Amino acid sequence: MRLIYKGFLSYGVRWPLGKVVVAFLSLVSPVMADEPVTVLALGDSLTQGYGLPEQDGLVPQMQKWLEDQGVEARLINAGVSGDTTAGGAARVEWSLTPEVDAMIVALGGNDLLRGIDPAVSRGNLEAILQVAEAKGVEVLLVGLKAPGNYGADYKTSFDAIYPDLSEAYGAILAPDFFAGLGGGDPAALQEWFQADGIHPNAKGVARIVDGLGPQVRDLIEAARATE
Repeated sequence: MRLIYKGFLSYGVRWPLGKVVVAFLSLVSPVMADEPVTVLALGDSLTQGYGLPEQDGLVPQMQKWLEDQGVEARLINAGVSGDTTAGGAARVEWSLTPEVDAMIVALGGNDLLRGIDPAVSRGNLEAILQVAEAKGVEVLLVGLKAPGNYGADYKTSFDAIYPDLSEAYGAILAPDFFAGLGGGDPAALQEWFQADGIHPNAKGVARIVDGLGPQVRDLIEAARATE
């Protein structure tokens, strides 16, 4: 900083101090308010974009949705196909690099497919939120609804995980990843799914993005407010 300041004076130009400071800042420091918020999307194949061309996946479509809304943000796709809440908990520490301002957590689908004890899923998601809290990273927690085939007790325990943890850690909550599809059992909405009946097709992703977009925008605003 001292060398740059001397550069203004060494050519015999003695500007008023205020002008020197303005010129200096314009050269070395962009306007902080205009810098995009960096958002890590930590998830599984639903986040990663399984079975779709890259541009049709959740993260690229959400990026475009935000741009269309005039929201300055940079999304990082940290979706790993097949990942469980345990996998997310294992990689969250090194995934939250210093430039990350906020995080979308969309995990739990593979826990449901494997019938993992909801108490285990809860513990893993809580571990993720604890890391985010320690790093000062704002979180959007995206929930899922358990199917009824594991029994009422399982469904009650699993469905309670996301609202409980959102309240405990001050995370923004999106109660149901599939809410944008119009509600009901995702398996019955085949128009919006690929042939496997699990992963949404490009049109389904677009509807999911429309449903989640407002909460992602809220997340970005919350992250910007803490800068």
